[in-house]
Amino acid sequence: MEEKYRKVLTKIQEADAIVIGASNGLSISEGIHIFADDSSFQENFGDFRKKYGFRSIIQGCIYPYPSQEEKWAFFSRMFEYFLYNKETSPVMKNLYELVKDKNYFVVTSNIDAHFTLAGFPKERLFEIEGNCRNLQCSHGCHNRIYPGDEILSKMAQNQENGKVPPNLIPKCPECGDPMQVHVEVDRNFLRDQSWQTSYQAYQDFIDKAHGKKLVLLELGVGARNQMIKAPFMKLTSLEEYATYITFNKGGELYIPDVIAAKSIGIDGDIAEVLQQLVQMK
Repeated sequence: MEEKYRKVLTKIQEADAIVIGASNGLSISEGIHIFADDSSFQENFGDFRKKYGFRSIIQGCIYPYPSQEEKWAFFSRMFEYFLYNKETSPVMKNLYELVKDKNYFVVTSNIDAHFTLAGFPKERLFEIEGNCRNLQCSHGCHNRIYPGDEILSKMAQNQENGKVPPNLIPKCPECGDPMQVHVEVDRNFLRDQSWQTSYQAYQDFIDKAHGKKLVLLELGVGARNQMIKAPFMKLTSLEEYATYITFNKGGELYIPDVIAAKSIGIDGDIAEVLQQLVQMK
């Protein structure tokens, strides 16, 4: 295994460009599992679980709450769970340490905003499905995203009986309707100018890496997440000097034969893998 780690480290150190693709498996390595009815979910969202019957954070995101007061109680609690007074996790610190001196770009479907928390600059980050700390008009009446840290934190700290006070519910400054968290939970998700700019930056980075030593570093991306996996595999196939490196666990590791010769797969705990690589660095 050490030889495989050494090979991964060499590829990263020799790369002209690195594209990091991250999904739920990376969050799981930090201790956050948005699809699981685990002890962490029950400890932090047990009252919602009992009242509404949903069994995971992701189910809570799409639940049809009977009122805005109850809806914001959940989303502000989720914000607090992901971010409030949070230190950067050892997992994210190690990932940043691994690539901070390299030419890199991050594409992620995670909504926990942990990349910016860890110091990854926004101009090198494309959050495909938004993140939990931004707000938008629930009807998309205008194409703008707003920072929500202050109001989300206030709502999280002022909940009673599973509701937030009506006066704290954020309203759209244009139409006066309620806002919603800027995560892709319905068809109202705004692909605003900042989203488009991030998407274009991602495409430009890939274009500039053409013909160079490109590493596609995939972290915890499940087989169903084709938004990240499919482009990574296609690029590996098309780019002569590309290397596809994937970290995953629990049977999620998959490398098709067509790119096997240009790929490295490590089946294991992502937290442990990143820790090992940083120590070897």
